[in-house]
Amino acid sequence: MDTISIRVDNLTKSYKLYDHPVDRLKESLHPLRKKYHKDFYALKNLSFEIKKGETVGIIGKNGSGKSTLLKIITGVLTPTSGTVHVNGKVSALLELGAGFNPELTGIENIYLNGMIMGYSKEEMNKKIDDILSFAEIGQFVYQPVKMYSSGMFARLAFAVAINVEPDILIVDEALAVGDLRFQIKCMEKFTTFREQGKTILFVTHDINSVKRFCTKTIWINEGVVQAQGETDIVTDMYLDFLKIGEVPKMQDLGTFKNNNDTDDKSQNEQLATLENKNNIEFDIARIKNITMFDALGNSKDIFQHNDQVFIEVEYEVREKVEKPVLGVAIRTLDHIYICGVNTLLDKIPIKWDIGVNKCRIRYDELNLIGGSYYIDVAIMEQNATVPIEYLTKAKIFTIRSNYIGEGLVILKHQWEVCDEV
Repeated sequence: MDTISIRVDNLTKSYKLYDHPVDRLKESLHPLRKKYHKDFYALKNLSFEIKKGETVGIIGKNGSGKSTLLKIITGVLTPTSGTVHVNGKVSALLELGAGFNPELTGIENIYLNGMIMGYSKEEMNKKIDDILSFAEIGQFVYQPVKMYSSGMFARLAFAVAINVEPDILIVDEALAVGDLRFQIKCMEKFTTFREQGKTILFVTHDINSVKRFCTKTIWINEGVVQAQGETDIVTDMYLDFLKIGEVPKMQDLGTFKNNNDTDDKSQNEQLATLENKNNIEFDIARIKNITMFDALGNSKDIFQHNDQVFIEVEYEVREKVEKPVLGVAIRTLDHIYICGVNTLLDKIPIKWDIGVNKCRIRYDELNLIGGSYYIDVAIMEQNATVPIEYLTKAKIFTIRSNYIGEGLVILKHQWEVCDEV
């Protein structure tokens, strides 16, 4: 545990749900211990390790179990089974002001919270000036907390939590408190913690913030660890999940490597229709196969941002057609149309011999942001209006990218600092 801040082994937290309040009493008194409840698993067999100095993002939909996990790590809740080992002093920004007594003054609450976190009065005396300076609530610190505005209350609570020099800081959607200047101060303090090598658990629905701050990310879905590993990979997988409403069938990302020759077909097996269509009779022409290649000619479905990418369409012709057109479109998993091109617009004639033909399109720098996408392919008559064959979701591919921008594509750009005003 010398290099580990938090270790979670087979952690489970379940609750008993009763349809009627009296069922709880009936269950406790039943001579045969009849079960009147249903088990609800907020967490189920979670296991992971967080090393010292790591900033780790915890992501997942509402109700996925994130807050339950944090409360167990901080000791607010006890697990049903499994173990949690925490190596160091924890300061948690879960619910700002939890543990504050509204009848006590701000000063009294500072000392009260310090004692709750295990500090003596002498130790808190050394920290009090930093806390008061950070909170910036002036003489109100000597007034009962129940008189504070919500902004003043949040500022004091944040100042106490952030200025106790923890080994592990847990932040749950709590950085944006107070006015703009105070938010900037909070972010500066957060940055200082990271630079000092503190261990940070960062829980937020802002995925771009996770990409910005975290070196590792854990995705919890319905109480289980769905994926863990490199932040850009896990967050892109989570965003794909939000787009299509189901978990993409991909390899375990706990051991995922940015590998340029992977041949993962699982996503395409999920959505591709070519295999079945090849057994169906056709009249004029049909699309037999769609394959993607990298610059070295390797067939693959996972590429790096800005890779050179080839899409090869194999099609079988049964009947002659005047000036046929081949089109390829790229869309996001939630059907946003990114780019569609065809051989009519680009004035490229395609081969149309009876039998099997092939045609390739080359993207020299596929500058999509990280995530998964699908391809539509169509064979059309010469005006590109009537489809001879149209396949939607015919191929799925994935782009891996560092956090270098936001949106759908990263346009080529260059910044210039202007010397003159």
